[in-house]
Amino acid sequence: MADLFDGIVMAEQRFHGEGYQEGLAEGSHAGMDEGRRHGALHGARMGSEIGCYLGFALTWHCLLQKCTDPKNSKKLRALDSLIGMIQKFPYEDPTYDKLQEDLEKIRGKFKQVYSVFS
Repeated sequence: MADLFDGIVMAEQRFHGEGYQEGLAEGSHAGMDEGRRHGALHGARMGSEIGCYLGFALTWHCLLQKCTDPKNSKKLRALDSLIGMIQKFPYEDPTYDKLQEDLEKIRGKFKQVYSVFS
């Protein structure tokens, strides 16, 4: 009789352990998928934003180089600074610890450059 109850108690513990392991594996897999989608979405947004800034800067840089007006030198220096910051941005390293800080600096520089053109 004791063996019968031991089997029932042990089965409950075994099923609990198996269920835990299956849930852990499934949750880890789902978490990785969700993390990958989240990272791709935010990475694409960041890339689009920086690409917009770079397109703005390169276009104006090209247009201003053709002008001989000495007033454009300040604008060109500001554009060169923005372009340099964007070119140094570590696109390939998502583990870079100052990623957000550098992105904020680029945003600030873009606002500064944009105000020179307004």
